Amino acid sequence: LLTEGESPRRLEAAAPGLFVGPLPAGGAYRLRITWPGGGVQETEDPYAFGLLLGDMDLHLFAEGSHWRLAQELGARPRELEGVPGVGFSVWAPNARRVSVVGDFNSWDGRRHPMRLRHAAGVWELFVPRLGAGERYKFEIVGPDGVLLPLKADPLARMTEAPPATSSIVAPNWDFAWSDDEWMARRAARQAKDAPISVYEVHAASWLRPDGRPEGSLDWDGLAERLVPYVADMGFTHVELLPIMEHPFGGSWGYQPLSQFAPSARFGSPEGLARFVDACHRAGIGVIFDWVPAHFPTDAHGLAQFDGTHLYEHSDPREGFHQDWNTLIYNLGRREVSGFLIASALYWLETFHVDGLRVDAVASMLYRDYSRSAGEWVPNVHGGRENLESIAFLKQLNEVVASRCPGAVMVAEESTAWPGVSAPTHEGGLGFHYKWNMGWMHDTLSFMARDPIHRAWHPHELTFGLLYAFTERFVLPLSHDEVVHGKGSLLGKMPGDPWRRFANLRAYFAFMWTHPGKKLLFMGGEIAQPGEWNHDAEIPWDLLEQAEHAGIQKLVRDLNRIYQDHPALHRLDAAAEGFAWLTVDGAASIFAYLRRGGGEDAPVIVVLNLTPEPRREYEIGAPEAGLWREIFNSDAERYGGGNIGNGGAVHADDAPAQGQPHSLRLTLPPLGAIILRHEGVRA
Repeated sequence: LLTEGESPRRLEAAAPGLFVGPLPAGGAYRLRITWPGGGVQETEDPYAFGLLLGDMDLHLFAEGSHWRLAQELGARPRELEGVPGVGFSVWAPNARRVSVVGDFNSWDGRRHPMRLRHAAGVWELFVPRLGAGERYKFEIVGPDGVLLPLKADPLARMTEAPPATSSIVAPNWDFAWSDDEWMARRAARQAKDAPISVYEVHAASWLRPDGRPEGSLDWDGLAERLVPYVADMGFTHVELLPIMEHPFGGSWGYQPLSQFAPSARFGSPEGLARFVDACHRAGIGVIFDWVPAHFPTDAHGLAQFDGTHLYEHSDPREGFHQDWNTLIYNLGRREVSGFLIASALYWLETFHVDGLRVDAVASMLYRDYSRSAGEWVPNVHGGRENLESIAFLKQLNEVVASRCPGAVMVAEESTAWPGVSAPTHEGGLGFHYKWNMGWMHDTLSFMARDPIHRAWHPHELTFGLLYAFTERFVLPLSHDEVVHGKGSLLGKMPGDPWRRFANLRAYFAFMWTHPGKKLLFMGGEIAQPGEWNHDAEIPWDLLEQAEHAGIQKLVRDLNRIYQDHPALHRLDAAAEGFAWLTVDGAASIFAYLRRGGGEDAPVIVVLNLTPEPRREYEIGAPEAGLWREIFNSDAERYGGGNIGNGGAVHADDAPAQGQPHSLRLTLPPLGAIILRHEGVRA
């Protein structure tokens, strides 16, 4: 025992691992420790310092409303009583003992047992003279006295790169953002009347450095390569598959364990901030996939964290996902729901992320999701609705709306649950947008049919318009459609190579002119012929072939047309923005009108989904005068045969299909044209 102005005093062993001795009256002291092997350490006594967490922190945590958990709990570099160090804290209410262990104490749980704040079940300890960069975990003895596997920090803001599993003390946040202009205009850029076109990306496999399958670009590399590509292609947003730290790369991030730590696979948290900042400077929004539905069973993770079912339900009928072999969060527990909402806010607030796409919402809404009779537990009213998850989702969206104006919440929800994108005060779940899984399944089913059979299934292409305005939708052609034996988008198209490419060009034109925001998974824009392989990269060398380069040009042009013409996005969520002109099922010809309202020029879209060109085909038109052909999927630049209308066509005065005027058009085979009204002839 070292005290100022006094000779050192030796502490006497009172029990194995316990040393005692008198303290100076009110004076500060330090310890000089001689370790086996001869090492000597001088440090302040961790137990000489007072409490770390205030009563309000504990109160808010216990009631599930502490929205700055990562900034106050976990591992936080700080100065206490003039001494620098790290304050550690962790929720483990049922543990007999919790110790923080790491390189700094030889991973010996006897050296830094933590103190319990009984009211909240939180253990805490200040360890002096530590700083950012230290590896650590928690050693926990469960309520039955059994020593558990070392646990990573649920609130860690940094981790080791997998397969290593330790948490790392992150530095306190100090990033200089340069995206004020973007943040000021963000709400308008993400509103229901704005053009939103999302490029969905798996960060590891978009591009491999030097083609090495074991490597991946870090955040700065992605800022250098991905950001200009997305901007050049005309996408408004990039959406990243979950980048929260996850132990198994083959889960693509959908089995995360560290809800507050960006994966070390791509570098530091500051690197992620630089990437988001670069996106914003380029006019690109950033959406993260986020997973509050389930988590993996890895021993170092949340499973039976303190020796009990703390984060998950104890009953496997509620707490185990049969489809994914994962555990389900107990969202009825306030601390757990608060933990997840704090995670959502952490990405939105700390990293300026513009939105979260919430994964697997359907599995959260229903207690019998993917379960047979007898394999699920009814709610308190005997029903199948998961009332706790519903309350969680509503609270999540309300808190985000209050704290993060302009940010958007997007639901991956595949059922007919009403009001997913309706405000909570109207009885909805409060999301801004919902993925339209039905549209995707129906239209891909239609396009996969040989054209000779399409005449009997026009409803697959048109059915989505019966409900297109009941929610605010995103039309997703996501990673889920190009894995697990489903084939690539190009591979789904029937016929010989020419027909497959023509079908895909027409389908993209249909998607980009259909009501709803757009989402395309990487590789689709170059007509990748095989399924996505997360261990490889996008086969960029395909762009040396004219057909694949043509698809890329087409997607780029569709993005520009979509953004430049308000008729294609301004009334996306309103029925008055769309009208069928013809559904000629026998001929597989579909024509529709898009309006933007006010002075916006209307747009007509015509699809001919047979391999036969059609000439002098009559379509009704709402306006007289010139209609400019602003897009033709059969254009030579896209790999087509250049069958079209010479750039423009004039409307006749003869009415047709309920419209006061008509157009006589040449329709390319397996093609789509877009016509924009440009005024009356002089």
